Amino acid sequence: MTATRDEVPPDTSLPGVDPLGDPFLRTRFTLPGRPVTFLRRARLDEHLDQALLTPLTLVNGCAGAGKTLLVADWAERLDRPVAWLTLDAAVEGPGTFWAHLLQSLNAAGVPIPAAIGFPADATRVPHTLLSRLASELAARDSPLTVVIDEYDQMTDPEVARQLDFVLQHARPGLRLVLVTRTEPLLPLHRYRVAGEMTEIRDAELAFTPEEAATLLGLHGLPLDVPGARPLVERTRGWAAGLRLCALAARASPDPERYLKEFEAGRSAIADFLLAEVLERQTPETQDLLLRISVLDRFRPELADALTERTDAADILAELHRANAFVEDFGHGWYRLHPLFREILRAHLRRRAPGLEPRLHRRAAHWLRRSGALPEMLAHGAAAQDWTYVARALVEDLAIGQLFTGLGTEVPPEWFAGLEAETHDPAAHLVRAARALSRSDLGQGLVHLRRAEERLAADDGGSRAAQLSLALLEALAGRLSGSAHRTERAARSARRLMPQLPARLLDGHPELGALLLTHVGSSRLWAGRFDEARAALTTVTRGPRSAATVLPRMGALEHLALVDHLHGWPSAAERRVHEMTAEAERYGAPQPSGSGLGRLVLAAVALDRDEVDRAEALLAETAHEQPPDPVSAAARRFVTAGVLLARGRTRAALAVAAQDVPAADHSPWAQGRAALVASAAHLAEGDPDAAGEVLRRVAGDQPLCTVGAARALLAAGDPGAALRLLDGPADHPMTGPGVAVPTLLVRARAAELEGDAATARGLLAQALQEGRGEELRRPFRDAGPWIVPFLAEPPLRSLAAGWLVPDPVSASGERPRPDPVPAYAERTRGGTAPGPLVEQLSPREREVLERLARTMSTEDIAADLYVSVNTVKTHLKSAYRKLSVHRRNDAVRRARELGLL
Repeated sequence: MTATRDEVPPDTSLPGVDPLGDPFLRTRFTLPGRPVTFLRRARLDEHLDQALLTPLTLVNGCAGAGKTLLVADWAERLDRPVAWLTLDAAVEGPGTFWAHLLQSLNAAGVPIPAAIGFPADATRVPHTLLSRLASELAARDSPLTVVIDEYDQMTDPEVARQLDFVLQHARPGLRLVLVTRTEPLLPLHRYRVAGEMTEIRDAELAFTPEEAATLLGLHGLPLDVPGARPLVERTRGWAAGLRLCALAARASPDPERYLKEFEAGRSAIADFLLAEVLERQTPETQDLLLRISVLDRFRPELADALTERTDAADILAELHRANAFVEDFGHGWYRLHPLFREILRAHLRRRAPGLEPRLHRRAAHWLRRSGALPEMLAHGAAAQDWTYVARALVEDLAIGQLFTGLGTEVPPEWFAGLEAETHDPAAHLVRAARALSRSDLGQGLVHLRRAEERLAADDGGSRAAQLSLALLEALAGRLSGSAHRTERAARSARRLMPQLPARLLDGHPELGALLLTHVGSSRLWAGRFDEARAALTTVTRGPRSAATVLPRMGALEHLALVDHLHGWPSAAERRVHEMTAEAERYGAPQPSGSGLGRLVLAAVALDRDEVDRAEALLAETAHEQPPDPVSAAARRFVTAGVLLARGRTRAALAVAAQDVPAADHSPWAQGRAALVASAAHLAEGDPDAAGEVLRRVAGDQPLCTVGAARALLAAGDPGAALRLLDGPADHPMTGPGVAVPTLLVRARAAELEGDAATARGLLAQALQEGRGEELRRPFRDAGPWIVPFLAEPPLRSLAAGWLVPDPVSASGERPRPDPVPAYAERTRGGTAPGPLVEQLSPREREVLERLARTMSTEDIAADLYVSVNTVKTHLKSAYRKLSVHRRNDAVRRARELGLL
């Protein structure tokens, strides 16, 4: 019989046919060829070289991962014989397998003695043959490399046991390389423990963006690494996907656009995956794959809900084991390869039109029961079941999460269908929540009224709907500046809460935190500081979790404003830093907070005469719409203060005169605006106008009283100024931010009346009060009359290092005793390392203390329970404040300033 071109010529030592009588096909023993666009990747070649050192090597990846081409290219370049065998469905049974393996050795030029024997039965092989083969290989001078490609085609467990036997007893003469889509039945754990196995899997086979860019270049598609990165993300670096994309893009009139926008469901990739993966599965598995293609991630129980069967767990485990583009996401969750999912969804729509919305609806119901709110919303929206989505949010008390975060960014289309007219009160409540979350008070109130009407028509509706309405009413009161409205809504909410299941309330701690934050903000606006502090402090001391992080941050920045208004700048600063730490701990968006915290920091910077820093912090909030009147008023007085510090009095007056829309007036907001206006009039030399603007402000506000007294001093009436200050008693909560300006006004009055000793004593008190807080601005505003006093040794020592330069410079000379120009020179960017311009935060001090103990960045992070990046951020900030660039210099400078 004459051999055909595709047959192996007979060998005298081996039969010319396999045990079934079929001739050996040359293609099963020949290394596959590589296309001209094949990319050799050094990192994989280096890993494969370890196959020469271990008995077993496993190259395990999905269809089209590039396994075969990788190993074939590596094998061809070896300087030793390589036996290659490609399996297929026809090579089945132990006898047929070993006959082909012996023939592969023969084809590689490794003669096998006739004494070893040859399988005569396709279903079995004599054990003596295996023993003789192992003995023959073990006696070799150099190891023989045997590659078995598509080993996943061999499913007979008997073959796996026999192969393991030969591999164990042929050492050190055999190096076996298995190329497979699935996990072989060999005892891999034993090889791993002994360090006798080399493994290359899907993740390593995936192309990197750099490799993908090079591969596309080989296809004539010049694309840089950033341009290739989106394609790699979409294909997960899948070799076949990249090659098929490249081939299709070459035929496109706009290759680069094709690579960005190609439709996976209508491409060569779809044909490949449908043929190589989907169509190889059983009908039940195909049905499951098509149905779960509507899911981003899934558990077996969720897949069962979509198929209405109970076999998903076994099917998914097998698909994952078989590298069939089903990825184990951890904790019982799976996901499909992105491209495979796209293709399956397109195939589902063609094969079963109208099924997709029903699958989304089933998924939404299952996810709601499981508490996966964001995914429930996504699938409810995809099913266009808007009433179900709205009712789920309201009845599950999840409406508060529209304000505290759903754990994912919410696409606008999720709620697009809610804009259609509906009589369901839950839909109106969700619309109101969305509007109020954007600070759109007008639209929010419209939907609240409609919800209220529908609930009234429905006998009040459910308790959950009523509580949702009360929460939104409280927010509307806060946004409108109506403490009365907020308090009324809060009372209603407190009445309703005991009537709801404790389990439901316990699962949503954000509701109580949001409610108290709205109450605290409204009370603050109304000037009821003690009551505001009580409500806000309750929030900060409440449950600490990701669900409550945003309300806690809001409470902290409001408390920071209260501290600042009472004259405690360092306390205010600590609150904001605590808020930032809270944001870092829970991964909240940065910069953190609503912007109020940065406005408070800007106000503190103005108190310390750090105008550049105040302006920078103010600029960070420029793009943000103030969410409520409290934030709007804070921005107004900080903006006006910066303008005033820059000498732009007219602009400061204009900003101070701007109205903050609110239902009720705020005494402190009016007072702060009047203070800026008064200071601007004084700067323009008009003490009468300065006094008049403050006389129009109602309420007991110590700083306004001080401002009015300053105006009287400027008008030449120190007696009236003192009588004004002596009128009301000092507020018990006021701190240095109020005490220092008060003392400076009294000192100036004493100086004008010729009582230098009293002026000196009052100045000393002011310096002592201001030193801890570094309150420079009040001394700058006081005017040049204090300069001679500060030249005197007792007062100069109190001012040294924070208000004026140290008494003795490094050269031994005494600098000029002019605190204002000296400080101004430092803030204009002078290079001399003067006193600390900006106070270190408590966390920065903690980092510096550990730095002084020569702890590494990693050790500091572990000690403080923060990330390494957070430590680096604190170090960078501390370096800037200390005017240094190195660790040792920072420690030395901190010690010089008495910080360590």
